[in-house]
Amino acid sequence: MNRQQFIKSLALVPLAGAAMKLNELSKFTGPLESTASMPVLFMGHGSPMNAIEENEFVRGFRTMGEGIPRPRAVLVISAHWETKGTFVTAMKKPETIHDFGGFPKALFDVHYPAPGSPAFATETKNLIHKTDVGLDQTWGLDHGTWSVVKHLYPKADVPVIQMSIDYSKDAQYHYDLAKELASLRKKGILIIGSGNLVHNLGMVAWDKLNTGAYGYDWALEASDNMKKFILADDHPSLINFRSQGQSWNLAIPSPEHYLPLIYTLALKNEKDKISIHNDKAVGGSLTMTSVKFSEV
Repeated sequence: MNRQQFIKSLALVPLAGAAMKLNELSKFTGPLESTASMPVLFMGHGSPMNAIEENEFVRGFRTMGEGIPRPRAVLVISAHWETKGTFVTAMKKPETIHDFGGFPKALFDVHYPAPGSPAFATETKNLIHKTDVGLDQTWGLDHGTWSVVKHLYPKADVPVIQMSIDYSKDAQYHYDLAKELASLRKKGILIIGSGNLVHNLGMVAWDKLNTGAYGYDWALEASDNMKKFILADDHPSLINFRSQGQSWNLAIPSPEHYLPLIYTLALKNEKDKISIHNDKAVGGSLTMTSVKFSEV
């Protein structure tokens, strides 16, 4: 290679890099229509130990994943990423975050090396007009995401990004914001809300946590009413959860584990069928109930 050829080859390097970026972006900026609308999942993630145990809930997660076409990417709204404002993870290689304590070393040894996607993060940001969405370079994937997604895609070969929950906003705000994500379902994106419908750690009966199904009366009452409203498409009642009485106030002492459900409700369409999975109370004040919205 002579000097002139070498200089020409150097000039092509940035163009090649730009072409690669354009190629990545094109995966998420094509026509909105697709062969079918992707399902939407609300997954009751429960204990981080579900990441490494083989139990009925893990089998339930896999059942929820059956029949879902391979997604181009996964977008997760996790209860464990609360921020002032709304952000999406935008790094190429998100870290596996071990945002918990007091568990066996085997759990801390788990790494879920799914790729991120700066292009998809930007596409998601551009869809939302209700607020200015920030592109985050520091968070990664918390256990609300990897502890469930790893059972759907154990090879970690599907890009995953997270969207944060703005703790300063009410449920109606989150419902309206989620509506702006609806076109992603037609782009091959699997959207998951990860939390728990009934989640009161302060009232857990720790002596009954591993003894099978057990729920306090108020937890079962709230859970039954939540499922009734979900199956009836009564979204206003679910959005106005603070108006549903004492059992709901005990079930939702703080909203971060409940709000991921609100995102999934907003994304349901008129063709979706609703199926309930892992419908079990544990430790008195927790439920593992999960919901799948799917046209098939």
